[in-house]
Amino acid sequence: MTKHAVRVARMFDGERLVDGGALVLLDGGRIADVRRDRAAVPEGWPVRDEPNGTLLPGLVDAHVHLCADAGPDALGRLAEQREAGLDAVVEASLRKHLAAGVTTVRDLGDRRGAVLRWRDRRVRDDLPTVVGSGAPLTSVGGHCWSLGGEASGVDGVREAVRLRAAAGADLVKVMASGGVFTPGTDTTRPQFTDEELTAALAQAHDLDLPVTAHALSAVEQALRVGVDGIEHCTCVTVTGARVPAELADRLAASGVAVCATLGTDPAVVTPPEVVEMAARAGLSEAALREGVATLHRAGVRLVAGSDAGLGPAKPHGILPETLVEYVACGIPATVALAAATSVGAEVCGLGRRKGRVRPGFEADLLIVDGDPTSDITVLRRPLAVYRAGVPVR
Repeated sequence: MTKHAVRVARMFDGERLVDGGALVLLDGGRIADVRRDRAAVPEGWPVRDEPNGTLLPGLVDAHVHLCADAGPDALGRLAEQREAGLDAVVEASLRKHLAAGVTTVRDLGDRRGAVLRWRDRRVRDDLPTVVGSGAPLTSVGGHCWSLGGEASGVDGVREAVRLRAAAGADLVKVMASGGVFTPGTDTTRPQFTDEELTAALAQAHDLDLPVTAHALSAVEQALRVGVDGIEHCTCVTVTGARVPAELADRLAASGVAVCATLGTDPAVVTPPEVVEMAARAGLSEAALREGVATLHRAGVRLVAGSDAGLGPAKPHGILPETLVEYVACGIPATVALAAATSVGAEVCGLGRRKGRVRPGFEADLLIVDGDPTSDITVLRRPLAVYRAGVPVR
């Protein structure tokens, strides 16, 4: 079925809702045309009709861990996992994303480049596109050190960046602060000096690689040295987590992309020990949502990412819940949807071919039953997912 058409009641094109019906023509894995006249089907083209459907670009999850199986201590257990076993985990993770309407993922922390090597060996195109960082760059004994990304000193971090570029990484992920799930790390302090972080950034930019920084704290440092993206951005201090309004204003002015990594499976009861760890870092649900609301009010460039794979409450394919939480924070549904489509594609370096329903773009598409701009929860129930023009669900 090389040439076929999809007819829907409405369309979110990656930026805005187009109501009153749309006809999208698909040919050879790309969008051939987008028409408002739903009757204008070329002769001989099969048509899929969804009379109450909304068609969107395939979703982009800008923060996942494909090697992690979403079980307890998923990242910690990777230290003992063999790469042959990781291939199966990566593929299973991607299928779960695809079933949820996610057609592109940005992997921000695998084990010793396993996702990058899996991508090099890939022979099938029926799974989501993968943008990858390889193992996250971290300090010695720092957050997620067991993934194999430890480095120290200006020369050490420069060499670590060069190794990632040689391995085919699309970006560099730096653990600028400690993390909740790595015992012994400090969520309230930077893991690198300004000189080290600046050296990593300069080396990455020399190699045309963007840098995104894991920052529960260290947001000021990341902004000061000029990273391209910030993950979490919770502004943790010894007294709790709060995003100051004036810092949000400066983040907005810088144009840095912030991925707040909200979204959990509402059916999963978080273990008390995990709640306690998060509480010690000041990371309550209310604090996280208020932080995102502050970022949005300031006009910060928000991208949607779920941190999928991290644990039972963060299974792969959870991105719709990220968008449900974004809307619960007071973000308009169209802005939340753009964060997971056009903005997400741009942040992943794919903005010229993904993230919009536009002629010439790749036919990665999602159809949901109802209007997600009036009820964002319809994203939980996809009617169809297309990967390169081929229906996969």
